[in-house]
Amino acid sequence: MTAIIIDGKATAGAVREELARCVAELKDRGVHPGLAVVLVGEDPASQVYVRNKDRAASEAGLAVSTLRLGADTDQATLLAAVEELNRDEAVHGILVQLPLPEGLDENQVIEAIDPAKDVDGLHPRNVAALTMGRAGLVPCTPAGCIELLDRHGIEIEGRRAVIVGRSMLVGKPLAALLLARHGTVTICHSRTRDLAAVVGEAEIVVAAVGVAGLVKGAWIRPGATVLDVGINRNEAGKLVGDVETAAAAERAGAITPVPGGVGPMTIAMLLRNTIIAAALANGLDAEEILASAAAAR
Repeated sequence: MTAIIIDGKATAGAVREELARCVAELKDRGVHPGLAVVLVGEDPASQVYVRNKDRAASEAGLAVSTLRLGADTDQATLLAAVEELNRDEAVHGILVQLPLPEGLDENQVIEAIDPAKDVDGLHPRNVAALTMGRAGLVPCTPAGCIELLDRHGIEIEGRRAVIVGRSMLVGKPLAALLLARHGTVTICHSRTRDLAAVVGEAEIVVAAVGVAGLVKGAWIRPGATVLDVGINRNEAGKLVGDVETAAAAERAGAITPVPGGVGPMTIAMLLRNTIIAAALANGLDAEEILASAAAAR
């Protein structure tokens, strides 16, 4: 068996085309969606992520601005910058690029963002909404995982899903999304006993722990779908995921590559959250606008 490669880059491109139509429709109604990114310090990976987000947002027609602050920025200055963006009616989405430099309190910054503009979906109110099955902005990477499954015709309802990793960025919110779609979900972590056996029961495997090659190909149940969220560099400096991709592809039914799998979907979902936030801020039906753009594909 050779797995189908789930092309996240191509899928994200299709999503962004639909989102560009959403933006055009919003502009026709007098709404110009705006995204503000706050970048603190000079972390090289963050610089790359922000450039990619800026480019994707601009290509979709969003008004995007990046506020760059020095690594010596203190907590009060950063919070004041966030509050100014909260008050700016032209800004519908606020993203503070993580991680922040040492000495800054990430939780306090996240909680300072207006939940209606929290396009990362990390504010406690949005986390609570997701957990309770209510409307809110959903974290981008988990939303991207669900979108990949849906657009590749992979059934969730009734399937056994195993998530390796319990972070607030991926593992926990993705579990909530899978449960909402009637999947049967197990979250694994560093204390999980016999991880190989647990993963081997899964029809959907999501690896999101940040350890290169942790999930072995031999663990994968034949025909399972594997979503590799990990982004690591091996000894040769090459980007690799949390899964032994080549070995897993010999057993899986479908698998995402690294790079080019889940990563591009994260940015696409960020744009979608910004569009949703812009629509809701102006009393418009976001789901109707998204559905109309999807129907046109």
